[in-house]
Amino acid sequence: MKEPSAFQSFLIIASCTLTMVANISTNTSVSISLPVIQHDFQIPQAALQWIISANPLSNGCLLLLFGRLADLYGRKQVFLIGSLWLLSFTLGCAFVEEPITLDILRGLQGIGGAATIPASLGILAHTFHSGRLRAVAFASFAAGAPLGGGFGVVLGGVLTQLTPQSWRSPFYLSAGLTALSMIGGLLSFNQDEPSNEVDTRVDWIGAFLVTAGLVLIVFVLGQGEVAPKQWSTPYIIALLVIGMVLVLGFIVWQVHLESLQYASEGISYPDPDSRCEWLSHLALRWLPTPPPIMKISLWTRMHGRVAIVFCIAFLTWACFQTWLYWVTLYYQNFVGYSPLRTVVRMLPMFVTGIACNALIALCVDHIPMTILVACGTSLTGCACLLFAVINPNAVYWAFGFPAAIISVVGADFVFACGTMYVAKNCLPHEQSVGGAVFQTMTQLGTALGVTVSTIVFNRVLESKATDTAGLPQLLTLPAYKAACWSGFAFGMCACLLTIIFLRVGIIGHNDQSSSLTVTEMGGQRTTTKDTQGDAHKKRVRK
Repeated sequence: MKEPSAFQSFLIIASCTLTMVANISTNTSVSISLPVIQHDFQIPQAALQWIISANPLSNGCLLLLFGRLADLYGRKQVFLIGSLWLLSFTLGCAFVEEPITLDILRGLQGIGGAATIPASLGILAHTFHSGRLRAVAFASFAAGAPLGGGFGVVLGGVLTQLTPQSWRSPFYLSAGLTALSMIGGLLSFNQDEPSNEVDTRVDWIGAFLVTAGLVLIVFVLGQGEVAPKQWSTPYIIALLVIGMVLVLGFIVWQVHLESLQYASEGISYPDPDSRCEWLSHLALRWLPTPPPIMKISLWTRMHGRVAIVFCIAFLTWACFQTWLYWVTLYYQNFVGYSPLRTVVRMLPMFVTGIACNALIALCVDHIPMTILVACGTSLTGCACLLFAVINPNAVYWAFGFPAAIISVVGADFVFACGTMYVAKNCLPHEQSVGGAVFQTMTQLGTALGVTVSTIVFNRVLESKATDTAGLPQLLTLPAYKAACWSGFAFGMCACLLTIIFLRVGIIGHNDQSSSLTVTEMGGQRTTTKDTQGDAHKKRVRK
Protein backbone atom coordinates (compact mmCIF):
# COMPACT_ATOMS: atom_id res chain seq x y z
CA MET A 1 0.00 0.00 0.00
CA LYS A 2 1.34 3.43 -0.97
CA GLU A 3 2.19 5.70 1.90
CA PRO A 4 -0.41 8.50 2.26
CA SER A 5 0.49 12.13 1.76
CA ALA A 6 1.21 14.37 4.72
CA PHE A 7 -2.26 15.95 4.59
CA GLN A 8 -4.01 12.60 4.22
CA SER A 9 -1.96 11.20 7.11
CA PHE A 10 -3.03 14.12 9.27
CA LEU A 11 -6.70 13.56 8.42
CA ILE A 12 -6.49 9.81 9.08
CA ILE A 13 -4.84 10.27 12.47
CA ALA A 14 -7.18 13.13 13.42
CA SER A 15 -10.29 11.15 12.44
CA CYS A 16 -9.26 8.08 14.46
CA THR A 17 -8.25 10.22 17.42
CA LEU A 18 -11.56 12.12 17.34
CA THR A 19 -13.34 8.78 17.46
CA MET A 20 -11.53 7.91 20.68
CA VAL A 21 -12.26 11.38 22.08
CA ALA A 22 -15.97 11.05 21.29
CA ASN A 23 -16.21 7.57 22.84
CA ILE A 24 -14.49 8.60 26.07
CA SER A 25 -16.16 11.99 26.43
CA THR A 26 -19.66 10.58 26.11
CA ASN A 27 -19.03 8.51 29.26
CA THR A 28 -17.17 11.05 31.39
CA SER A 29 -19.63 13.85 30.57
CA VAL A 30 -22.53 11.67 31.69
CA SER A 31 -20.72 10.94 34.96
CA ILE A 32 -20.39 14.61 35.82
CA SER A 33 -24.07 15.19 34.90
CA LEU A 34 -25.55 12.42 37.05
CA PRO A 35 -26.83 14.65 39.92
CA VAL A 36 -28.71 16.85 37.43
CA ILE A 37 -30.15 13.81 35.62
CA GLN A 38 -31.28 12.40 38.94
CA HIS A 39 -33.02 15.68 39.82
CA ASP A 40 -34.70 16.05 36.41
CA PHE A 41 -36.08 12.52 36.32
CA GLN A 42 -36.73 12.28 40.08
CA ILE A 43 -35.17 8.82 40.31
CA PRO A 44 -33.29 7.17 43.20
CA GLN A 45 -29.51 7.11 43.18
CA ALA A 46 -29.41 3.34 42.62
CA ALA A 47 -31.21 3.84 39.28
CA LEU A 48 -28.32 5.98 38.00
CA GLN A 49 -25.95 3.03 37.72
CA TRP A 50 -27.23 1.78 34.39
CA ILE A 51 -26.98 5.22 32.82
CA ILE A 52 -23.23 4.85 33.38
CA SER A 53 -22.85 1.09 32.91
CA ALA A 54 -25.00 0.41 29.83
CA ASN A 55 -22.55 1.95 27.35
CA PRO A 56 -19.35 0.22 28.56
CA LEU A 57 -21.24 -3.07 28.89
CA SER A 58 -22.30 -3.25 25.24
CA ASN A 59 -19.07 -1.63 24.07
CA GLY A 60 -16.65 -3.96 25.81
CA CYS A 61 -18.53 -7.17 25.03
CA LEU A 62 -18.88 -6.58 21.28
CA LEU A 63 -15.36 -5.37 20.48
CA LEU A 64 -14.12 -8.78 19.38
CA LEU A 65 -17.04 -9.42 17.02
CA PHE A 66 -16.73 -6.04 15.34
CA GLY A 67 -12.96 -6.38 15.13
CA ARG A 68 -13.43 -9.58 13.16
CA LEU A 69 -16.10 -8.01 10.94
CA ALA A 70 -13.79 -5.06 10.23
CA ASP A 71 -10.95 -7.36 9.17
CA LEU A 72 -13.28 -9.36 6.91
CA TYR A 73 -15.57 -6.80 5.32
CA GLY A 74 -13.50 -3.62 5.44
CA ARG A 75 -12.32 -1.38 8.23
CA LYS A 76 -13.47 1.83 6.55
CA GLN A 77 -16.94 0.40 6.01
CA VAL A 78 -17.28 -0.76 9.62
CA PHE A 79 -15.88 2.57 10.86
CA LEU A 80 -18.40 4.62 8.89
CA ILE A 81 -21.38 2.42 9.81
CA GLY A 82 -20.32 2.43 13.46
CA SER A 83 -19.87 6.21 13.43
CA LEU A 84 -23.32 6.73 11.91
CA TRP A 85 -24.81 4.39 14.52
CA LEU A 86 -23.00 6.19 17.34
CA LEU A 87 -24.05 9.61 16.03
CA SER A 88 -27.72 8.58 15.78
CA PHE A 89 -28.04 7.15 19.28
CA THR A 90 -25.94 9.89 20.88
CA LEU A 91 -28.40 12.43 19.51
CA GLY A 92 -31.25 10.20 20.63
CA CYS A 93 -29.94 10.35 24.22
CA ALA A 94 -30.30 14.14 24.12
CA PHE A 95 -34.05 13.96 23.46
CA VAL A 96 -35.21 11.28 25.91
CA GLU A 97 -37.94 11.99 28.43
CA GLU A 98 -37.75 8.81 30.54
CA PRO A 99 -34.81 7.27 32.42
CA ILE A 100 -35.46 3.75 31.09
CA THR A 101 -35.27 5.06 27.52
CA LEU A 102 -31.96 6.72 28.36
CA ASP A 103 -30.62 3.40 29.72
CA ILE A 104 -31.60 1.59 26.51
CA LEU A 105 -30.17 4.24 24.21
CA ARG A 106 -26.93 4.29 26.19
CA GLY A 107 -26.59 0.55 25.62
CA LEU A 108 -27.25 0.94 21.90
CA GLN A 109 -24.79 3.83 21.82
CA GLY A 110 -22.03 1.52 23.03
CA ILE A 111 -22.45 -0.70 19.96
CA GLY A 112 -21.21 2.16 17.77
CA GLY A 113 -18.08 2.54 19.88
CA ALA A 114 -17.47 -1.22 19.69
CA ALA A 115 -17.39 -0.91 15.90
CA THR A 116 -15.31 2.26 15.51
CA ILE A 117 -12.47 1.60 17.99
CA PRO A 118 -11.12 -1.72 16.60
CA ALA A 119 -11.68 -0.47 13.04
CA SER A 120 -9.60 2.63 13.87
CA LEU A 121 -6.77 0.55 15.29
CA GLY A 122 -6.82 -1.68 12.22
CA ILE A 123 -6.77 1.34 9.89
CA LEU A 124 -3.78 2.88 11.67
CA ALA A 125 -1.85 -0.40 11.71
CA HIS A 126 -2.59 -1.11 8.05
CA THR A 127 -1.93 2.42 6.79
CA PHE A 128 1.31 3.48 8.49
CA HIS A 129 4.39 1.32 8.02
CA SER A 130 7.26 3.71 8.75
CA GLY A 131 8.54 3.73 12.31
CA ARG A 132 8.17 7.43 13.22
CA LEU A 133 4.83 8.02 11.52
CA ARG A 134 3.45 4.79 12.96
CA ALA A 135 4.53 5.86 16.45
CA VAL A 136 2.91 9.27 16.01
CA ALA A 137 -0.34 7.65 14.81
CA PHE A 138 -0.65 5.24 17.73
CA ALA A 139 0.47 7.83 20.28
CA SER A 140 -2.09 10.32 18.97
CA PHE A 141 -4.83 7.72 19.10
CA ALA A 142 -3.86 6.87 22.68
CA ALA A 143 -3.91 10.60 23.52
CA GLY A 144 -7.58 10.58 22.57
CA ALA A 145 -8.39 8.89 25.88
CA PRO A 146 -7.14 11.63 28.25
CA LEU A 147 -8.25 14.31 25.80
CA GLY A 148 -11.73 12.78 25.67
CA GLY A 149 -11.77 12.50 29.43
CA GLY A 150 -10.85 16.18 29.72
CA PHE A 151 -13.46 17.24 27.17
CA GLY A 152 -16.11 15.17 28.89
CA VAL A 153 -15.41 16.27 32.44
CA VAL A 154 -14.60 19.95 31.84
CA LEU A 155 -16.95 20.84 29.00
CA GLY A 156 -19.57 18.41 30.28
CA GLY A 157 -19.62 20.13 33.65
CA VAL A 158 -19.65 23.62 32.13
CA LEU A 159 -22.37 22.81 29.58
CA THR A 160 -24.52 21.07 32.19
CA GLN A 161 -24.31 23.99 34.56
CA LEU A 162 -24.45 26.94 32.18
CA THR A 163 -26.60 25.97 29.16
CA PRO A 164 -30.42 25.84 29.04
CA GLN A 165 -30.28 22.23 27.77
CA SER A 166 -28.40 21.23 30.92
CA TRP A 167 -27.28 17.56 30.87
CA ARG A 168 -28.45 17.15 27.28
CA SER A 169 -25.77 19.54 25.96
CA PRO A 170 -22.82 17.11 26.41
CA PHE A 171 -24.61 14.62 24.14
CA TYR A 172 -24.73 17.30 21.43
CA LEU A 173 -21.01 17.83 21.92
CA SER A 174 -20.24 14.11 21.57
CA ALA A 175 -22.47 13.89 18.49
CA GLY A 176 -20.57 16.77 16.90
CA LEU A 177 -17.21 15.12 17.53
CA THR A 178 -18.51 11.85 16.06
CA ALA A 179 -19.79 13.66 12.97
CA LEU A 180 -16.38 15.31 12.45
CA SER A 181 -14.54 12.00 12.74
CA MET A 182 -16.99 10.34 10.33
CA ILE A 183 -16.53 13.07 7.72
CA GLY A 184 -12.75 12.94 8.14
CA GLY A 185 -12.74 9.17 7.71
CA LEU A 186 -14.98 9.36 4.66
CA LEU A 187 -12.58 11.80 2.99
CA SER A 188 -9.21 10.40 4.04
CA PHE A 189 -9.38 6.63 4.61
CA ASN A 190 -8.16 4.45 1.76
CA GLN A 191 -10.70 2.21 0.09
CA ASP A 192 -11.07 -1.19 1.70
CA GLU A 193 -9.19 -4.01 0.02
CA PRO A 194 -10.75 -7.47 -0.24
CA SER A 195 -9.71 -9.80 2.53
CA ASN A 196 -6.86 -12.13 1.56
CA GLU A 197 -8.43 -14.95 3.54
CA VAL A 198 -9.77 -17.85 1.50
CA ASP A 199 -12.60 -18.57 3.94
CA THR A 200 -14.43 -15.35 4.87
CA ARG A 201 -17.21 -16.88 6.93
CA VAL A 202 -17.92 -15.43 10.37
CA ASP A 203 -17.73 -17.61 13.45
CA TRP A 204 -21.17 -16.71 14.80
CA ILE A 205 -21.05 -19.51 17.38
CA GLY A 206 -17.84 -18.11 18.85
CA ALA A 207 -19.25 -14.59 18.64
CA PHE A 208 -22.30 -15.65 20.63
CA LEU A 209 -20.27 -17.52 23.25
CA VAL A 210 -17.80 -14.70 23.93
CA THR A 211 -20.38 -11.90 23.78
CA ALA A 212 -22.91 -13.63 26.03
CA GLY A 213 -20.20 -14.78 28.44
CA LEU A 214 -18.63 -11.33 28.77
CA VAL A 215 -22.03 -9.63 29.14
CA LEU A 216 -22.91 -11.91 32.06
CA ILE A 217 -19.51 -11.55 33.73
CA VAL A 218 -19.41 -7.75 33.40
CA PHE A 219 -23.03 -7.54 34.58
CA VAL A 220 -22.23 -9.61 37.68
CA LEU A 221 -19.13 -7.51 38.43
CA GLY A 222 -21.28 -4.39 38.35
CA GLN A 223 -24.23 -5.80 40.30
CA GLY A 224 -22.58 -8.07 42.86
CA GLU A 225 -22.27 -5.42 45.56
CA VAL A 226 -25.73 -3.89 45.05
CA ALA A 227 -27.73 -7.13 44.74
CA PRO A 228 -30.21 -7.90 47.59
CA LYS A 229 -27.82 -10.39 49.25
CA GLN A 230 -24.72 -9.08 47.52
CA TRP A 231 -22.50 -11.87 46.18
CA SER A 232 -24.55 -14.61 47.82
CA THR A 233 -27.64 -13.62 45.83
CA PRO A 234 -28.72 -16.71 43.85
CA TYR A 235 -29.00 -15.00 40.46
CA ILE A 236 -25.56 -13.41 40.89
CA ILE A 237 -23.98 -16.81 41.50
CA ALA A 238 -25.90 -18.42 38.65
CA LEU A 239 -25.07 -15.72 36.11
CA LEU A 240 -21.39 -15.72 37.09
CA VAL A 241 -21.13 -19.49 36.64
CA ILE A 242 -22.97 -19.38 33.30
CA GLY A 243 -20.76 -16.53 32.08
CA MET A 244 -17.55 -18.36 32.97
CA VAL A 245 -18.81 -21.57 31.32
CA LEU A 246 -19.63 -19.65 28.13
CA VAL A 247 -16.18 -18.03 28.03
CA LEU A 248 -14.52 -21.40 28.65
CA GLY A 249 -16.67 -22.87 25.88
CA PHE A 250 -15.54 -20.03 23.60
CA ILE A 251 -11.87 -20.84 24.26
CA VAL A 252 -12.38 -24.56 23.59
CA TRP A 253 -14.36 -23.80 20.41
CA GLN A 254 -11.65 -21.45 19.11
CA VAL A 255 -8.96 -24.07 19.72
CA HIS A 256 -11.07 -26.60 17.82
CA LEU A 257 -11.62 -24.27 14.84
CA GLU A 258 -7.98 -23.23 14.71
CA SER A 259 -6.79 -26.84 14.74
CA LEU A 260 -9.18 -27.63 11.87
CA GLN A 261 -7.89 -24.62 9.94
CA TYR A 262 -4.30 -25.77 10.32
CA ALA A 263 -5.24 -29.32 9.35
CA SER A 264 -6.96 -28.09 6.18
CA GLU A 265 -3.71 -26.35 5.18
CA GLY A 266 -1.65 -29.47 5.85
CA ILE A 267 0.13 -27.94 8.84
CA SER A 268 0.32 -29.38 12.32
CA TYR A 269 -1.24 -27.33 15.08
CA PRO A 270 1.34 -25.31 17.06
CA ASP A 271 0.50 -27.09 20.30
CA PRO A 272 -0.69 -30.65 19.54
CA ASP A 273 -1.49 -31.36 23.18
CA SER A 274 -4.16 -28.62 23.18
CA ARG A 275 -5.97 -29.63 19.97
CA CYS A 276 -8.96 -30.91 21.91
CA GLU A 277 -9.31 -33.84 19.49
CA TRP A 278 -12.04 -35.25 21.70
CA LEU A 279 -14.30 -32.55 20.27
CA SER A 280 -14.36 -34.34 16.94
CA HIS A 281 -15.90 -37.39 18.61
CA LEU A 282 -18.80 -35.32 19.95
CA ALA A 283 -21.88 -34.41 17.99
CA LEU A 284 -20.17 -31.32 16.57
CA ARG A 285 -19.55 -32.41 12.99
CA TRP A 286 -22.83 -30.89 11.89
CA LEU A 287 -21.79 -27.46 13.16
CA PRO A 288 -20.19 -24.97 10.75
CA THR A 289 -16.41 -24.72 10.91
CA PRO A 290 -15.46 -21.19 9.81
CA PRO A 291 -12.11 -19.61 10.73
CA PRO A 292 -11.99 -18.73 14.45
CA ILE A 293 -13.10 -15.25 15.42
CA MET A 294 -9.91 -15.04 17.51
CA LYS A 295 -6.99 -17.42 17.12
CA ILE A 296 -5.96 -18.67 20.54
CA SER A 297 -2.41 -18.87 19.17
CA LEU A 298 -2.46 -15.04 19.09
CA TRP A 299 -1.87 -15.18 22.84
CA THR A 300 1.17 -17.47 22.49
CA ARG A 301 3.03 -15.44 19.90
CA MET A 302 6.52 -14.22 20.61
CA HIS A 303 6.81 -16.93 23.25
CA GLY A 304 3.73 -15.68 25.10
CA ARG A 305 4.76 -12.03 25.27
CA VAL A 306 1.56 -10.95 23.49
CA ALA A 307 -0.45 -12.58 26.29
CA ILE A 308 1.73 -10.78 28.83
CA VAL A 309 0.93 -7.45 27.13
CA PHE A 310 -2.80 -8.26 27.33
CA CYS A 311 -2.49 -9.08 31.04
CA ILE A 312 -0.51 -5.91 31.74
CA ALA A 313 -3.22 -3.86 30.02
CA PHE A 314 -5.85 -5.62 32.15
CA LEU A 315 -4.04 -4.89 35.43
CA THR A 316 -3.07 -1.33 34.48
CA TRP A 317 -6.65 -0.35 33.71
CA ALA A 318 -7.82 -2.00 36.93
CA CYS A 319 -5.33 0.23 38.76
CA PHE A 320 -6.03 3.45 36.85
CA GLN A 321 -9.83 3.20 36.92
CA THR A 322 -9.74 2.34 40.63
CA TRP A 323 -7.79 5.54 41.26
CA LEU A 324 -10.07 7.64 39.05
CA TYR A 325 -13.29 6.25 40.55
CA TRP A 326 -12.38 6.63 44.21
CA VAL A 327 -10.53 9.93 43.94
CA THR A 328 -13.59 11.49 42.31
CA LEU A 329 -15.79 10.19 45.13
CA TYR A 330 -13.24 11.28 47.73
CA TYR A 331 -13.27 14.87 46.50
CA GLN A 332 -17.05 15.13 46.19
CA ASN A 333 -18.40 12.90 48.97
CA PHE A 334 -15.66 13.08 51.61
CA VAL A 335 -14.15 16.55 51.12
CA GLY A 336 -17.43 18.02 49.85
CA TYR A 337 -16.20 19.75 46.68
CA SER A 338 -18.60 20.68 43.89
CA PRO A 339 -18.21 18.98 40.48
CA LEU A 340 -16.37 21.98 39.03
CA ARG A 341 -13.93 22.19 41.96
CA THR A 342 -13.30 18.48 41.51
CA VAL A 343 -12.68 19.02 37.80
CA VAL A 344 -10.04 21.65 38.54
CA ARG A 345 -8.15 19.20 40.76
CA MET A 346 -8.26 16.51 38.07
CA LEU A 347 -7.08 18.73 35.21
CA PRO A 348 -3.34 17.96 35.61
CA MET A 349 -3.95 14.35 34.60
CA PHE A 350 -5.34 15.41 31.21
CA VAL A 351 -2.36 17.69 30.53
CA THR A 352 0.02 14.90 31.54
CA GLY A 353 -1.85 12.44 29.36
CA ILE A 354 -1.29 14.50 26.23
CA ALA A 355 2.37 15.10 27.17
CA CYS A 356 2.93 11.37 27.77
CA ASN A 357 1.70 10.44 24.32
CA ALA A 358 3.88 13.09 22.73
CA LEU A 359 6.79 11.60 24.68
CA ILE A 360 5.93 8.13 23.41
CA ALA A 361 5.99 9.35 19.81
CA LEU A 362 9.50 10.74 20.37
CA CYS A 363 10.97 7.93 22.48
CA VAL A 364 9.48 4.71 21.14
CA ASP A 365 12.27 4.51 18.52
CA HIS A 366 14.98 4.84 21.17
CA ILE A 367 13.82 3.35 24.49
CA PRO A 368 12.92 -0.35 24.97
CA MET A 369 9.23 -1.05 25.51
CA THR A 370 9.94 -2.87 28.78
CA ILE A 371 11.40 0.28 30.35
CA LEU A 372 8.51 2.48 29.20
CA VAL A 373 5.82 0.08 30.42
CA ALA A 374 7.57 -0.62 33.73
CA CYS A 375 7.90 3.10 34.46
CA GLY A 376 4.30 3.76 33.52
CA THR A 377 2.75 0.96 35.57
CA SER A 378 4.81 1.83 38.65
CA LEU A 379 3.84 5.51 38.46
CA THR A 380 0.13 4.77 38.10
CA GLY A 381 0.40 2.42 41.08
CA CYS A 382 2.11 5.18 43.09
CA ALA A 383 -0.81 7.53 42.33
CA CYS A 384 -3.03 5.05 44.20
CA LEU A 385 -0.42 4.86 46.96
CA LEU A 386 -0.55 8.63 47.50
CA PHE A 387 -4.27 8.46 48.20
CA ALA A 388 -3.87 5.29 50.26
CA VAL A 389 -1.73 7.29 52.72
CA ILE A 390 -3.33 10.71 52.19
CA ASN A 391 -3.66 13.22 55.00
CA PRO A 392 -7.02 15.03 54.58
CA ASN A 393 -5.62 18.09 56.33
CA ALA A 394 -2.69 18.43 53.95
CA VAL A 395 -2.77 20.89 51.06
CA TYR A 396 -3.71 19.70 47.58
CA TRP A 397 -0.12 20.06 46.37
CA ALA A 398 1.14 17.45 48.83
CA PHE A 399 -0.93 14.45 47.67
CA GLY A 400 -3.59 15.40 45.12
CA PHE A 401 -1.42 17.23 42.59
CA PRO A 402 1.42 14.69 42.26
CA ALA A 403 -1.13 11.85 42.11
CA ALA A 404 -3.01 13.59 39.28
CA ILE A 405 0.28 14.16 37.43
CA ILE A 406 1.47 10.51 37.49
CA SER A 407 -1.83 8.63 37.48
CA VAL A 408 -2.31 8.62 33.73
CA VAL A 409 1.29 7.72 32.79
CA GLY A 410 0.75 3.98 33.01
CA ALA A 411 -2.49 4.01 31.04
CA ASP A 412 -0.96 6.09 28.25
CA PHE A 413 2.35 4.22 28.04
CA VAL A 414 0.69 0.80 28.13
CA PHE A 415 -1.98 1.74 25.58
CA ALA A 416 0.40 3.26 23.04
CA CYS A 417 3.17 0.67 23.40
CA GLY A 418 0.76 -2.23 23.84
CA THR A 419 -1.31 -1.52 20.74
CA MET A 420 1.84 -1.01 18.66
CA TYR A 421 3.31 -4.30 19.89
CA VAL A 422 0.10 -6.25 19.28
CA ALA A 423 -0.27 -4.75 15.79
CA LYS A 424 3.34 -5.67 15.04
CA ASN A 425 2.61 -9.31 15.87
CA CYS A 426 -0.72 -9.60 14.05
CA LEU A 427 -1.07 -10.68 10.44
CA PRO A 428 -2.55 -8.10 8.04
CA HIS A 429 -6.02 -9.68 8.25
CA GLU A 430 -5.90 -9.71 12.09
CA GLN A 431 -5.14 -6.06 12.85
CA SER A 432 -8.63 -5.08 14.03
CA VAL A 433 -9.08 -8.32 15.99
CA GLY A 434 -5.77 -7.75 17.79
CA GLY A 435 -6.82 -4.22 18.71
CA ALA A 436 -10.23 -5.50 19.81
CA VAL A 437 -8.70 -8.07 22.16
CA PHE A 438 -6.50 -5.37 23.69
CA GLN A 439 -9.48 -3.06 24.18
CA THR A 440 -11.55 -5.88 25.66
CA MET A 441 -8.86 -6.56 28.25
CA THR A 442 -8.87 -2.89 29.29
CA GLN A 443 -12.67 -2.95 29.65
CA LEU A 444 -12.55 -6.10 31.76
CA GLY A 445 -9.77 -4.59 33.86
CA THR A 446 -11.92 -1.53 34.47
CA ALA A 447 -14.86 -3.66 35.62
CA LEU A 448 -12.73 -5.84 37.89
CA GLY A 449 -10.80 -2.94 39.42
CA VAL A 450 -13.91 -0.98 40.37
CA THR A 451 -15.61 -4.14 41.67
CA VAL A 452 -12.72 -5.34 43.83
CA SER A 453 -12.07 -1.88 45.26
CA THR A 454 -15.79 -1.45 46.00
CA ILE A 455 -15.80 -4.74 47.90
CA VAL A 456 -12.76 -3.60 49.89
CA PHE A 457 -14.37 -0.21 50.59
CA ASN A 458 -17.62 -1.76 51.81
CA ARG A 459 -15.96 -4.38 54.00
CA VAL A 460 -13.69 -1.84 55.70
CA LEU A 461 -16.65 0.47 56.21
CA GLU A 462 -18.64 -2.35 57.81
CA SER A 463 -15.75 -3.23 60.09
CA LYS A 464 -15.60 0.34 61.43
CA ALA A 465 -19.19 0.53 62.52
CA THR A 466 -22.09 -1.90 62.61
CA ASP A 467 -24.58 0.92 62.00
CA THR A 468 -23.63 3.04 59.00
CA ALA A 469 -26.61 5.35 59.41
CA GLY A 470 -25.27 8.74 60.41
CA LEU A 471 -21.72 7.41 60.24
CA PRO A 472 -19.23 10.16 61.11
CA GLN A 473 -17.38 11.34 58.06
CA LEU A 474 -13.94 10.46 59.39
CA LEU A 475 -14.89 6.79 59.71
CA THR A 476 -15.13 6.59 55.91
CA LEU A 477 -11.52 7.71 55.43
CA PRO A 478 -10.01 4.25 56.15
CA ALA A 479 -12.42 2.79 53.59
CA TYR A 480 -11.26 5.24 50.90
CA LYS A 481 -7.64 4.46 51.74
CA ALA A 482 -8.26 0.71 51.62
CA ALA A 483 -9.87 1.01 48.17
CA CYS A 484 -6.79 2.87 46.92
CA TRP A 485 -4.53 0.19 48.42
CA SER A 486 -6.29 -2.34 46.20
CA GLY A 487 -5.54 -0.13 43.18
CA PHE A 488 -1.89 0.06 44.25
CA ALA A 489 -1.78 -3.75 44.33
CA PHE A 490 -3.06 -3.94 40.74
CA GLY A 491 -0.42 -1.46 39.60
CA MET A 492 2.46 -3.27 41.30
CA CYS A 493 1.31 -6.60 39.84
CA ALA A 494 1.42 -5.03 36.37
CA CYS A 495 4.89 -3.63 37.06
CA LEU A 496 6.25 -6.96 38.32
CA LEU A 497 4.74 -8.77 35.34
CA THR A 498 6.51 -6.32 33.05
CA ILE A 499 9.91 -6.61 34.74
CA ILE A 500 9.88 -10.40 35.04
CA PHE A 501 8.24 -11.58 31.83
CA LEU A 502 8.12 -8.77 29.25
CA ARG A 503 11.52 -8.86 27.57
CA VAL A 504 10.86 -6.55 24.63
CA GLY A 505 13.28 -4.13 23.04
CA ILE A 506 12.61 -1.12 20.86
CA ILE A 507 9.33 -1.53 18.97
CA GLY A 508 9.28 1.68 16.95
CA HIS A 509 11.56 0.49 14.14
CA ASN A 510 9.88 -0.76 11.02
CA ASP A 511 10.88 -1.16 7.42
CA GLN A 512 9.42 1.74 5.49
CA SER A 513 8.90 -0.24 2.29
CA SER A 514 7.17 -3.19 3.80
CA SER A 515 5.45 -4.41 6.91
CA LEU A 516 7.09 -7.62 8.08
CA THR A 517 5.64 -9.62 10.93
CA VAL A 518 7.39 -12.71 12.20
CA THR A 519 5.28 -14.76 14.56
CA GLU A 520 6.74 -17.72 16.33
CA MET A 521 4.09 -20.22 17.29
CA GLY A 522 5.22 -23.43 18.90
CA GLY A 523 6.94 -25.61 16.29
CA GLN A 524 6.35 -23.20 13.39
CA ARG A 525 7.22 -19.75 12.28
CA THR A 526 4.69 -17.77 10.25
CA THR A 527 6.11 -14.98 8.14
CA THR A 528 3.78 -12.47 6.54
CA LYS A 529 5.09 -9.76 4.27
CA ASP A 530 2.80 -7.07 2.95
CA THR A 531 4.51 -4.91 0.31
CA GLN A 532 2.50 -2.26 -1.54
CA GLY A 533 -0.75 -4.06 -0.88
CA ASP A 534 0.36 -7.63 -1.79
CA ALA A 535 0.19 -10.08 1.09
CA HIS A 536 2.37 -13.15 0.73
CA LYS A 537 2.17 -15.93 3.27
CA LYS A 538 4.96 -18.34 3.85
CA ARG A 539 5.01 -20.98 6.56
CA VAL A 540 8.34 -22.66 7.15
CA ARG A 541 9.12 -25.56 9.42
CA LYS A 542 11.77 -24.92 12.00
